[in-house]
Amino acid sequence: MMMSLRTYGSPLPTRYSRRRPVNGCSNHPVSRQIVTEELSISTYNRWIRYRCRTGGIDEAMSLLAKLDSLGSQPDPLSYVTLIETLSALGRTLEADALFQEVIRSGLHGSYPLRFHNALLGGYLRKGQLALALRVLDHMQLENVEKNQETCEVLLNYYVSAGRLEESWRVVNEMKKRKFPLTSFVYGKIIRIYRDNGMWKKALGIVEEICEIGLPMDVEMYNSIIDTFGKYGELDEALQVLRKMQSSHDLKPNISTWNSLIRWHCHHGAVDKALELFTMMQDQGLYPDPRMFVKLITRLGEKGSWNMISKSFESIKCKEDRRDTRAIYAALVEIVGQFGSFQDPEELVGRLKSEGVAPSANIFCTLADAYAQQGLCKQTVKVLKMMEKEGTEPNLIMLNVLINAFGNAGKHMEALSIYHHIKESGFTPDVVTYSTLMKAFTRAKKYEKVPEIFREMKASGCSADRKARQLLQNALMVLDKRH
Repeated sequence: MMMSLRTYGSPLPTRYSRRRPVNGCSNHPVSRQIVTEELSISTYNRWIRYRCRTGGIDEAMSLLAKLDSLGSQPDPLSYVTLIETLSALGRTLEADALFQEVIRSGLHGSYPLRFHNALLGGYLRKGQLALALRVLDHMQLENVEKNQETCEVLLNYYVSAGRLEESWRVVNEMKKRKFPLTSFVYGKIIRIYRDNGMWKKALGIVEEICEIGLPMDVEMYNSIIDTFGKYGELDEALQVLRKMQSSHDLKPNISTWNSLIRWHCHHGAVDKALELFTMMQDQGLYPDPRMFVKLITRLGEKGSWNMISKSFESIKCKEDRRDTRAIYAALVEIVGQFGSFQDPEELVGRLKSEGVAPSANIFCTLADAYAQQGLCKQTVKVLKMMEKEGTEPNLIMLNVLINAFGNAGKHMEALSIYHHIKESGFTPDVVTYSTLMKAFTRAKKYEKVPEIFREMKASGCSADRKARQLLQNALMVLDKRH
């Protein structure tokens, strides 16, 4: 194998089915050897797929290593299941190694689209655009045609990364291939307009959807709420929420509440954010840990630590969920009652003692909480712990690190992370550039801001409202200096 694998006790069953005779003789030694090997390999494949489906990817990789030691290899379905699972978890190095193994073995012809789409999605979720484009090149080389999923994976990345031209190119390609423009696609189109300051056009898309009779779904409503929230139209966002709540078919989901809480916090409406937080719990949902960080940080800025305590207690009382309680307890400690901060190793240890295995999402949340406080040493420490735990860093984590250095006034360190992103094969997105611009603005190095902005435009990223505002502020200061 091309990677190191952890060894586990074999979970394989020891009982086998009745053997088939060779040449009519059930006791023939060749019959016993061949049939036992066939059944054993078949059982390995079934268990590999089962472990992938049930969240036991490490056990699945161990079974793969054992199968390799027998001089055999998984069947195509097991390979594609492994690659899909690893890519979804952000373990793209291992996924790519298996993909190359599949190519060498000539097994990729069985599920060509699933193999390529899985690896493509894994790279794009981590922000590794250059590697994703290599997958697309390989698809073209192998005459593997894109399908609806391929286009939606690309559209999701390009919109999130603020790459306007590429987003429209994918939408036009979908029209050319006569793929249906689903509510998911329309939701992304709304977001394209929203991120480029054209929220009225975004609402025009909603009217178009109604005219063509496409049913509105939760994803669509969430895009509209996010559009209103970003531009401070909070009353309109709440109207959309009430419309969802009055519907018999559609109910707000976790993304709906997270968006509402985030934008109310962003625009200083903390009391309403807290009210939404309570409504969310009444529906039996719990906020994303990052949203919880924003909420308690805002409350901390107001000195309302008693409200933080009440919010945390309400979570504990709603339902006996050890993982939720442990995560939120750690976050409360991070933000720090009355300004006291804990060591990240102690916090991660606390999570583990509660039976919660730190994931990439949790590490990003912890790092983000430290970054908001300008604690760059603790943020870097979380990144090192993340790597030690075997979790591959992603673009979100590195953007958080730029933010931490920027908040701490260390703009050159922030710049070094930006160079590290490019050298490591990641593709900077609009968040990377705007966060770096903010770091140089904080350091009063205004002359660097237009340069970063030009670099962003040259890379194909479309400037969002925040980036344009940072540029305008920097240019105003530079004009006054001259």
